[in-house]
Amino acid sequence: QLQLVESGGGLVQPGGSLRLSCTASGFTLDYYAIGWFRQAPGKEREGVSCISSSGGRTNYADSVKGRFTISRDDAKSTVYLQMNSLKPEDTAVYYCARYRWAYCSGSYYYTEHYENWGQGTQVTVSS
Repeated sequence: QLQLVESGGGLVQPGGSLRLSCTASGFTLDYYAIGWFRQAPGKEREGVSCISSSGGRTNYADSVKGRFTISRDDAKSTVYLQMNSLKPEDTAVYYCARYRWAYCSGSYYYTEHYENWGQGTQVTVSS
């Protein structure tokens, strides 16, 4: 059964860091790009980052550039999102999803381009 499971969320103070993990099962992660999205209460789901199958191409939303880093370890079937210098506006449920193709395009932030979603992990940035 194809599955994506996010973990690593929690409560952190502004300026702090968290590392989210997205672990895949039921398919070969190597062949797919993976994206991270987030959704805050009352807001639409927002594309945060995407990493291509080889790891050679990454995309970031302007709001997280320079603070977040996406990476992957295909041997562990896991994609990571390292989040530094967190701000209260980063508070959201974070989701990972499998992209339909191997490489992230400039329109990686369209949810319609993803086939499978995890259940999400809550990130709360608050003092």
